[in-house]
Amino acid sequence: MTRLYSCLRGGLAVLLLAMLAVEPALAHHPMGGKTPATLIEGLLSGVGHPVIGLDHLAFIVAVGLAGALAGTPLLVAAAFIVGTLAGAGLHLASITLPAAELVISASVLLLGLVVMLRKTLALPVLTGLVALAGVFHGSAYAEAIFGAEATPLAAYLAGFAVTQFVIAAGTAFAARQLAAGSNGFAMAPRFAGAMVAGIGVALVAEKLKAVIFPGVA
Repeated sequence: MTRLYSCLRGGLAVLLLAMLAVEPALAHHPMGGKTPATLIEGLLSGVGHPVIGLDHLAFIVAVGLAGALAGTPLLVAAAFIVGTLAGAGLHLASITLPAAELVISASVLLLGLVVMLRKTLALPVLTGLVALAGVFHGSAYAEAIFGAEATPLAAYLAGFAVTQFVIAAGTAFAARQLAAGSNGFAMAPRFAGAMVAGIGVALVAEKLKAVIFPGVA
């Protein structure tokens, strides 16, 4: 029982690491929903946007966990960030991705399961998966900056790219440190993956409910 408690505690520590660091940003959109008009507004909005939605934040944490499991956390994080920038570019070019919200939710579930089951995917498969998911996450990010001028737009893109990298890399570092520890903490990343997968299940169920039963609260 003591070992199980330690595992759960460690898993929560990994999963909530980024959330605790950015808790104030979770309360509301940095710009109150308006389109950023200055460099500072664009930067603040970009820094805040990846953490205002549980789907985005849970996936970024999962990217860090998967990268730690694969032994290449920086490369996996970079693949995701490149994907988000590409997705943002597509949205800014008025290209709408199909079923974006459902795909984003499913990506949280899938990557959470990969971490929970400790599946070591081939590096091209893992980076391709997170990059593809990043395209959909990035498309959603770009909704907040659509129609902005070049300066706040560039600041926004830089802000969310750096924020995602810091969260993913920090999560990977914490996971590897805990996995190398004792007292049950070696299982912490796996428990964190299970928690991410649980979030994914809830998100997918919510999106499917909206599709199957539209208008039902």
